[in-house]
This record gives sequence, structure tokens and C-alpha cells, in this order.
Amino acid sequence: MSKASNDQMNRREFLKAAGSLAAAGALAAAASGFLPAGAPAAAADSANAAAGAANTAGRPNILFINTDQQQLQALSGHGNSYVRTPNMDRLLKRGTTFMLSHSAHPVCSPARAVWFTGRPTSELGLFDNNCALRYEVPNLRLWLQNHGYSEMFIGKYGITQKGMATGYPVAGAWMGEFSDDGISQTARAFLMNYTDDKPFFISLGIHNPHDCCFWVMDYPVSIKDLPYPELADELPPLPANFNFDPREPETFKKQHQGLMRLGWNKMTWRYYEWSYYRMVEMADAEIGRVLDALEQSPHRDNTVIIFTADHGDGLGRHQTYSKWFLYDEALMVPLVVSWPGHFPEDAVDDAHLVSGLDIAPTICDLAGVPPLPRQRGASLRPLLEGRQVEWRDHVVSECGEKGRMVRTRDFKFITYLGDPTEQLFDMRADPGETRNLAGEAAHAETLTRMKKYLEAYEASLEKVPAIKV
Repeated sequence: MSKASNDQMNRREFLKAAGSLAAAGALAAAASGFLPAGAPAAAADSANAAAGAANTAGRPNILFINTDQQQLQALSGHGNSYVRTPNMDRLLKRGTTFMLSHSAHPVCSPARAVWFTGRPTSELGLFDNNCALRYEVPNLRLWLQNHGYSEMFIGKYGITQKGMATGYPVAGAWMGEFSDDGISQTARAFLMNYTDDKPFFISLGIHNPHDCCFWVMDYPVSIKDLPYPELADELPPLPANFNFDPREPETFKKQHQGLMRLGWNKMTWRYYEWSYYRMVEMADAEIGRVLDALEQSPHRDNTVIIFTADHGDGLGRHQTYSKWFLYDEALMVPLVVSWPGHFPEDAVDDAHLVSGLDIAPTICDLAGVPPLPRQRGASLRPLLEGRQVEWRDHVVSECGEKGRMVRTRDFKFITYLGDPTEQLFDMRADPGETRNLAGEAAHAETLTRMKKYLEAYEASLEKVPAIKV
């Protein structure tokens, strides 16, 4: 078994390695890709019945910072010279970064529902932004409160739940440009004025860089000239995987053609990426204000910070923008856990496959509360503490009702249930996912293995139908 500490390296060493994967592998876990959830559901239900009885002494505060539509590489601390994120980089330097971090479902509401329940979207019946979470499904809202925490949901929550309000909205607009400053100011006020004996949990939802979706609406056709000619030398180049293998599942191919319907020229694609990074920087500024407030508060040393995003953005990779697909640009997201003095700082874990399913188990573990019933993810705490631990050898993500992705350290499999065309990529030799190996005899054994992983995953699910809103 590997130790988490052996899978961590200094960030400078990691950047020198230019994103290469560490040699050490993780041991196989359950064939479904899930790990044991910890306490059984009955035990969790029993614990919830005794809510409020837990001793809160010594338990940390938890600040869960999340952005919307931020790609894994959209941080300057990850080696991207086209964006400046000094505050997110502060978290990288003070924490442990998981570089194999996957959105469990690259769409806003589904991804967020997974965060707060620890269950895949097929078990929630929540496949798009027009679905609601069932009232009876336990989630972190009230769960931590019922176990001795003060809860505060600030900014984007993004989930409709039957019988409950959609969140604790701050600043009515849902565009980051108009509301993220109010969100950060509310968080600052809370941190500077909170004096209760209870530990707190804050979910801080920053909208940007999601405003890029509105940018697309403003540019329905290609631009002939840059609106600001002086930017010509600052535009990022086209990505190496701008062109793609057309052998895609028919289900997705129709969607892909829709994404390309704008017929943007190369300059427009480059200007889109430049504009997206400015929205990332807007989010970074608001996060910086909150971090500054925490530093100045009495809660600095006893607050764990978890930073992630719900999903990424196409940014011209495979000639895509936005999300709703299973290429890495939409699927891979930042994930950093920072608690100086307790967890490693300036560390990179590029060995363990993690996903949004692991957020709720990690938060419950850190808070010292029972796990959510039927949670499917696993706590990252053992990895952060360098303990010997068995870990999954593959991870599964969903997209819509039929899209599925299976990822091992070496290969990635994409399929849409019932679609005859599949995709298989060698993620070491082809990290940009530009050559589909699914039809090649040399990779038939790998393809069969990935399909078996997915079959086990599907068999393990407790599927429910969607509730539309």
C-alpha cells in the first residue's frame, strides 16, 4: 500500500515535471469504483436522531469555497501564464492539491448535488439544471447543523430541493459581475463577527467564471477585429487539442456540432479564452478578500479550507466551450485542502483519483460527524494525513442520464448508454484526448476491462427517476 505522503511532491518539482503522473499506483478498491462509505446508513440515521448531542470542543471550522465553471488549469499556480490568480495560489501554497480531481457530473446543479450528498446523480434523479433534489435525501444542509455546527450558505448553492428553499441567496443577481462582491462581503462580515462557541461551516459559492456563458451570447458570430486591438499579443494560442478525433458517440456528436454551430474563427476562440481568464481573476479577487478576513479573524488557525469548482469549461479544446460533456476540459477541476499545521503545505497529490463524490465524506470526517446515509465517496483525510489507505483504482463520472466516463491512471473510457460508438484514450501518451483507441485491436483488453468497471458501477446504483422543476 502506498502512503499519501509518498504521493505528494513539492509544487515546484511538480511544475518542473510538466504535469507528468507519479509512478506509484493506488491499490484496487471495489469493482464499482466506490469505496466503503464508513458507518452504515442505519448507524448514520441513528446518529442523526441524536442530533445536537455531539461535543463540539476541538472540532475545526470548515470554509468550503467553490467557483462555477473553473477548469483545472485555470490557475497561475498550475503553470498557466495567461491568468493571474494570486489568492487561489495562496491556497495552493498553504495546502495539498489533488491533480486527478474530477467533477462527478459536469453540469452545475448535478455536480453540486453530488457535493452535498456524497451520492451519484443516478441515485438522486438529478441529471440537469431543471431537476430537483428529493426532500427525503439527506445532505449537508442541516446535517452539520443537527450535529453541532453553525451553517451558513453564502452565494451560489445551485440546487432546488422539494420542500426547502433553494439556498441562502446573497445579492439577488446570479451573474458574478453583479453579485460576487456582495457574496465576499457577506462572508467577510461573518468571519469578522462570529463569536458563537459552535464551530461553523460556510459554503461560499462564487459565480464566476460562469459569466463566460453570457459572453458567448454576446458573440453569436465570429469577430473580424478585436474590440481592443492592443490585446492581439496577449491572446492565448489555440490549444494543442483544438482539432479532435471525429469518432465520437453519436449522442454527443449532435451536441458537439451544436457547440461548433457558431462557426467561430480562430481569433474568436482565442479571445474567448482570454476573456474567460479575466472572469477567473474576478473570482480570485473576491476569494482574496475572504482569505484576508479569515487571516484577521480569531478563526484563522482552526479553519480548514476546501477549494474546488463544480465543473470546467471547454476553452476551445476539441472546439468546445461551456460544459455538458466528458472531455477533461469540462471534467477536471481544482481541488485544494488547506489547514496549515495539520495537513501538508505546497504539496501535490497526482496519484489518487478523486471526484466530487468525496467532498461530503471529507467534510463529515473533518467535522467529526456521522457520514451521510448511503454516501458513495470517500474522505480525503487519510490521504492528507499521509496514512496508509486503500484507494480506488478508477473513478466514474456521469453526464446527463446516459453519459458515463471511467478513468484509471492510464486510460479513459467514454460512452453513452445504448450508443454503439465509444471512446478510449491513453491519458499518458495522449492527455489531450485526440486519438480514439476504442476500435484498435491492440487495446481491446483495456476496453473490455473499462466496460467491466462500468458494468459493476451500474449494477451498484440505486437509480431513481428525475423530478422536474
